Amino acid sequence: MDVVVVESPAKAKTINKYLGRNYKVLASYGHVRDLPAKDGSVRPDDDFSMSWEVDGPSSKRLSEIASAMKEADGLILATDPDREGEAISWHVLEVLKNKRVLKDKPVSRVVFNAITKQSVLDAMAKPRQIDAPLVDAYLARRALDYLVGFTLSPVLWRKLPGSRSAGRVQSVALRLVSDREVEIEKFIREDYWQIAALLATPRADSFEARLTGFEGKRLQKLDISSQAQADDIRAMLQGASFKALSVEAKPTKRNPGPPFTTSTLQQAASSRLGFSATRTMQIAQRLYEGIDIGGETAGLITYMRTDGVQMAPEAIEGARAAIAKEFGEKYLPEKPRFYSTKAKNAQEAHEAIRPTDFFRTPGAMRQYLDADQFRLYDLIWKRAISSQMNPAEIERTTAEIEAVNGSRTATLRAVGSVVRFDGFIAAYTDQKEDDAEDEENRRLPEIRAGEALKREKIDVTQHTTEPPPRYTEATLIKKMEELGIGRPSTYTAILKTLEDREYVAIDKRRLIPQAKGRLLSAFLESFFEKYVEYDFTASLEEKLDEISDGKLAYKEVLRDFWRDFSAAIDDIKDLRISEVLDALNEDLAPLLFPARADGSNPRTCPKCGTGTLSLRLGKSGGFIGCSNYPECNYTRQFGAEGAEGESEGPKELGKDPYTGEEITLRSGRFGPYLQRGDGKDAKRSSLPKGWTPDSIDHEKALALLALPRDVGQHPESGKMISAGLGRYGPFVLHDGTYANLESIEDVFSIGLNRAVTVIADKLSKGRGARNGGTPAALKELGDHPDGGKITVRDGRYGPYVNHEKTNATLPKGKDPMSVTLEEALVLIAERAAKGGGKKPARKAAAKSGATKKAATAKKSTKKPAAKKAAPKEKA
Repeated sequence: MDVVVVESPAKAKTINKYLGRNYKVLASYGHVRDLPAKDGSVRPDDDFSMSWEVDGPSSKRLSEIASAMKEADGLILATDPDREGEAISWHVLEVLKNKRVLKDKPVSRVVFNAITKQSVLDAMAKPRQIDAPLVDAYLARRALDYLVGFTLSPVLWRKLPGSRSAGRVQSVALRLVSDREVEIEKFIREDYWQIAALLATPRADSFEARLTGFEGKRLQKLDISSQAQADDIRAMLQGASFKALSVEAKPTKRNPGPPFTTSTLQQAASSRLGFSATRTMQIAQRLYEGIDIGGETAGLITYMRTDGVQMAPEAIEGARAAIAKEFGEKYLPEKPRFYSTKAKNAQEAHEAIRPTDFFRTPGAMRQYLDADQFRLYDLIWKRAISSQMNPAEIERTTAEIEAVNGSRTATLRAVGSVVRFDGFIAAYTDQKEDDAEDEENRRLPEIRAGEALKREKIDVTQHTTEPPPRYTEATLIKKMEELGIGRPSTYTAILKTLEDREYVAIDKRRLIPQAKGRLLSAFLESFFEKYVEYDFTASLEEKLDEISDGKLAYKEVLRDFWRDFSAAIDDIKDLRISEVLDALNEDLAPLLFPARADGSNPRTCPKCGTGTLSLRLGKSGGFIGCSNYPECNYTRQFGAEGAEGESEGPKELGKDPYTGEEITLRSGRFGPYLQRGDGKDAKRSSLPKGWTPDSIDHEKALALLALPRDVGQHPESGKMISAGLGRYGPFVLHDGTYANLESIEDVFSIGLNRAVTVIADKLSKGRGARNGGTPAALKELGDHPDGGKITVRDGRYGPYVNHEKTNATLPKGKDPMSVTLEEALVLIAERAAKGGGKKPARKAAAKSGATKKAATAKKSTKKPAAKKAAPKEKA
C-alpha cells in the first residue's frame, strides 16, 4: 500500500475511489508549516536560515500521515500542480524525514491538472521527484515577503501611526489604486461637441454619418470646443448639398481569444457575472475538485491557478469533436489553434482553464450545479470551445461623404458592418466586442459612389471628457498582470489584504483608496520609493522566475535585496515624525488642503485665523489639525471624499426648543457630527450612512439628537420598544434583543405593529447565546469526519461555522452562503486547536460546581501580567 498526500479532503475522497484499496489518500488541508509571525523567523545574519512552525491542526494531520507511513510501502506527494503545491509537498516530506518514518521507502511526486479518473491514473504512471528550483523560488518569495513585512511594519507603527503593515506586493498594488485616485483628482474636464447628419439615399433609405473634417482640416475628438463653433458648423451643414464620394466594402476576419487564465477568468467573471475575484476562485475550486454527477464525483474544469493559455493535445481533440457535434462542421477549422501567452513572467507550467470533458455541455450539467456554479462553468466552457472554432467573417462598409455650401466644405463618414459568418461568436463574444455590438449590427443601406444624398436632420450633441475610472478588482488584476507584478495564486490574497486593512474600500465594484491607504502609499513613495516602483517589483518577480528555472541561486537574490533594503531602513530609523508630516503635507496637498472658493490660503486655520493646518497622526489614522493646538482645537477629517464640502468650523443650525441650547454641525477627526450645547455634557450624534453635511437642516438635527425614541409597549411583555442609531446602524430594541432596520428613515417612522413583527422575526432566526438561544442555521454544509453536522450560522458578532460545541468565526468579508465544507473544516480545526468552544470557561467551571466565591478568590490571587515592552528600534 502507498500513501498519497493531496491538499483537500474532498479531493482525497474522490481520488481514493479512482485508485482503489492499494492506496490510502490523506489530505494535508493546504499548507502544513509556515514562518512564525515573530521576529527572527528569517535570519539574514545566518545566511537566511528559516524557522518553520507547525500549528495544532496541521500537527494532527501530519501525525496521521506519519502513522500511515509506518505500514506503507511508499509515499506519493500529489498536491496541487503549482508552486504552492510543490512547496506543500516539500514541507510534508521534510516533516516526515524529521519524524524518521520514511526510512528507505520510495518517495515520488505526481501532478494532475484535473480531478478525473483518467487524469489521475495518467499522472500516477509518470512520477517524478520534487522540483528543487520551484521550492527554492517559494523559499525566496516567503523570505522576501517576511523580511519586508517584519522589518518595514515596525517602522510604520512608529513613524506613521494608524498603519497596520506593509507588504512587498500589496504596497505596489495600493500605489496603483492611489495613483489612479490622484489622476482623477487632477483631471480637468473639457467640453466638446459632436455632429452627425441623418441622410437619405435616392431610394429613400436613411443612415447616419458623422463629421470627420471641416474646411480641409481633419477633426479630432476635442476640436469642436465651443457651442458657437458647433452652431456655425450646424448652420453650414443645414444649407449644404451632400454627395457620396466613395463606398468601400472590406471583408475582415475576427479570431477567437485563448481559453481563460486565472486573470482573464477573474476579469470576465467580474464584468459578465458580477463576481468578485474571491468568489470566482471559490466557485472554480469547487468545479475543479469535483461535482457529484449521477453518483460519480468528477472535476468539471482543470486547475484554476494558471497563466498558461494552451490546452493539452487530447483536450484540443475533444474540443474539435464537440464543435463538430454541437455547432456543425463549418465551425471547425482545418487545423487546431495554438496560443502563446503575452503576460510578463508567465512561467506556470499548466494548461489554460478548460472543461475536463467538452461533451459535458453547460446544458447537460445544469441539473448538477447551483446557479453560480452553472454560470461560471458556462463561461469557461464557452470560452474554451470558442478558442478552437473558425473566425467570424465580417464585411465592413465605409462611405466617405462630402458636404458643400458655397466655398465651405465638410467631410463625413458612415460605417456599418455585417456578420457574414458568425464563427466562434456562436459560442462566445468578448466583452470589448459586446461594447462594439451596436456598430457591428448597424447595416448601411445601398450607397453608390457619386450619387447625391438628401439631408434629413443635423444632430449636435455636447459631451464632457471623463477622468479615468477607478480600478475594479478585475482591472487592477489585469494591470498587475501587464506589469508583471504578483502571480495567479496571489491576486485574490492581495486584494483581500488591502480591504481587510482598510487601505481600500469597495463601492459598486470600484476600489476607493481610504485615508490610511493614501497616507501609507505617500509615505512609501517618499521614503521607500524604490520598493514601490513597478519596474523594481516586476524585475524581482523575474528573478524569482529565474530561480524556479534553475538559473539563479535563491540566496544570492536574498543577499542582494537585503543589502539595499536594510540600508534604506537604517536611513529612516532616526527620521523625525515632523519630517514625515512635512513630506506628506507636500505630497498630499491637493487632498489635505483643497483650494478655497475665496482664493485664500487653504492651509490657514479657518477657526483662529493665525494657525497653519497640517496633517496630524493618531492611533486611528490621520486628520487635519491647527498648529495653535491646544489654544485652537480645530480638527477636520480628510480622505478621498472627506476634504471637499466639509464645514470649516461649527455651522449653527438653530436652538433646541426644549433646552434652548444651540445645535451645531461640526467636523471632527472621525467625520461630521451634530452637537447640542457645549462642554462634556453636550449631546452628540454622528451622521447616519447616506446623510451628507449639506443635507442637514434644523428639523433633521432635532430628530437625530432626540434618538433613541420610544415606539410603544410590547403587547405581550409590556416592556418598551425603542428605535435608535447604533454603531451597526439603525435598530429597534426590546428586552435586550436588537433587530436591524433597513434605513435611518425607519427609525423615525416605524410603528408599534411593525416593530413587534421585526422583533419577532429576529427571535425566530435565533436570539444568540447572550439571550439564551442558538442562532438558526443559515446553511448546512455536511458531516464532520468525526461525526456531527457542520452548519453556517449568524450570531451577535457575525457569521460563523459550527460543529457541536465549537464555533469558528468567518474571516472578515467572507460571504456566509459561499463557505464550503473544506473551508469550514479548516476553520473548526484551527479553532479547536486554540481551545475554542461554545461555553466560556467561567460558565463551564460554574457548571462543574465551582462557586462564584472560589472563582473570585482565584482571580484576586492571580498576579498581574507584566506590561509588554514596546519593540525596540532595529539598528
